[in-house]
Amino acid sequence: MRGRRLRDRERRLQDREQDREILRLAVPAFLGLVAEPMFLLADAAIVGHLGTPELAAVGVASAVMGTLVSLCVFLAYGTTASVARQLGAGRTREALTQGVDGLWLATGIGVVVTAATVPVCRPLVRLLGPGPQVEDLAVDYLQVALLGAVPLLLMLAATGVLRGLQDTRTPLVVAVAANLLNVALNLVLVYGVGAWDGLGLVGSAVGTLVAQLAAAAALVGVVVRSARLEQAPMRPDRRGIVQAGRAGVPLIVRTLLLRASLLVMTYAAARSGDAELATMQLALTLWTFLAFVLDAVAIAAQALTGRYLGAADVDGTRAVTRRMEQWGWGSGLVTGLLVAAAAPVVGHLFTSDPAVLDLLLPVLLVAAVTQPVAGIVFVLDGVLIGAGDAVYLAWAQAASIALFAPTAWWLGQQQLGLTWLWVAFGVCFMGTRAVTLIARAHGDRWMRLGA
Repeated sequence: MRGRRLRDRERRLQDREQDREILRLAVPAFLGLVAEPMFLLADAAIVGHLGTPELAAVGVASAVMGTLVSLCVFLAYGTTASVARQLGAGRTREALTQGVDGLWLATGIGVVVTAATVPVCRPLVRLLGPGPQVEDLAVDYLQVALLGAVPLLLMLAATGVLRGLQDTRTPLVVAVAANLLNVALNLVLVYGVGAWDGLGLVGSAVGTLVAQLAAAAALVGVVVRSARLEQAPMRPDRRGIVQAGRAGVPLIVRTLLLRASLLVMTYAAARSGDAELATMQLALTLWTFLAFVLDAVAIAAQALTGRYLGAADVDGTRAVTRRMEQWGWGSGLVTGLLVAAAAPVVGHLFTSDPAVLDLLLPVLLVAAVTQPVAGIVFVLDGVLIGAGDAVYLAWAQAASIALFAPTAWWLGQQQLGLTWLWVAFGVCFMGTRAVTLIARAHGDRWMRLGA
C-alpha cells in the first residue's frame, strides 16, 4: 500500500512538472496562434460590412490561398520536430543548420508558388463555382494575396525553428505586432481616410501583404542571429534543402487531404447560393480559429516529443503523451462550451445579413459538440509529427477523407443544408482521424529514438 502511494505521488509530481513544461510552451503558442487567424478574422470583419458578395469573395480567395500555403505547413511542423530532436541530443549547431535549410527551402517554394499561380488566378477561383460578381472580386483579391507567398512561408519556417528550440514567445510577439499593423492598414486601405475613399476589397489584401512582409523579416532576423551565434552555416546547402523537402512530402500529402476536405465543403456550399457560401466562409474562419487554439497544445506536443525522443527517453515520451491526451480532451471541451455560448451572437460581428445569421447558428452548435474530438485529434497529431511519423499520418488522413468526401458530395447534391454537412465533417472526417490516431499513439512503432 505504501509503495502504491509513493508511486501515485511520483506520478502526480511528474504530471505537475509536465504541466509546467506544456504551459510554458503552449500558452505563448496559444496566444500566437490566436493572433495568426486574426488576419482572417480582421479581414472578414472589415470586408463583411462592404457587402455579402465581398465577404463571399474573401471566402473563395482564402480557400485557394489557404490551400496553397497550408500545403507547406511542413515547413513549420517538420522543422519543429527535427530541430527539437537535435536539441534533445545536445546538438544545437546542427539544429540551427537544419533551421537555415528550412528557410532556404521556404524561399524557393514561395517563389515557385507565386510564379505558377498568379497567372491562373481566375481558373483557380472558377473551380469553386462562385457567381460572376463574386468571381471577379475574388480574382482581384487573390492576385494581390498571392504576392505574400514568400513571406508567409518564411514565417512558417522561422516559427518552426523557434518552436523546436523551445521558444514560443518570440513568434507570439511578432504575431501580435503584425496583427495590430494588419488591422490598422486594412481599415485605412479599405475605407480610406479623409477625402480618400480607399481601395475597397483590394485594400484588405494590400494591408495584409504589408503586415506579412514585416512579420517575416522579424522572425527570419531572430533565426539568423541565433545561427550566427552558434556558427551555423548560412549558405544554402543543396543536400540539406533536398532532405528537408523530402521529409516534408508525407506532411504535404496529409495537409493536402485536410484542405481537400475543406474545399469539398466550400464547393458544396457554393452550389446552394451566395448566402450559403458566405456562411461557410464565416464558419470555416471560426473553425480555423478554434483549430489554431487547439493546435497550441499540439505545438507543445511536437516540441516535447521531439526533444524526449532525441534524448532517447522512452519513459518521458510515454508520460508526456499520456498527459497530452488529457490536455486534448480538456481543451476541446472548453472550446466547445465557449463556441456554444457565443454561437447566438458571434455572427453579428461579421455580417448583418439575416440569411447568413440564420444559417450560421446551427452550424456553430454542431462545431461546438465536436470540439472534444477535435482536441484529441490535434494533440495526437502533434505527438506523431514530433516523432517524425508523418507517413502514418498521411495514410490516416487518406482513410478519413475517403469516408467524408463522398458523404459531403452526396449531401451537396441533395442540398440538405450546411448543418448536415458539418455533422458529416465532425463524424466522418474528425471521428475517423481520432480512431486512427489513438490506435497509433498507444502502440510502439512511432517511437524512434535519437537525433
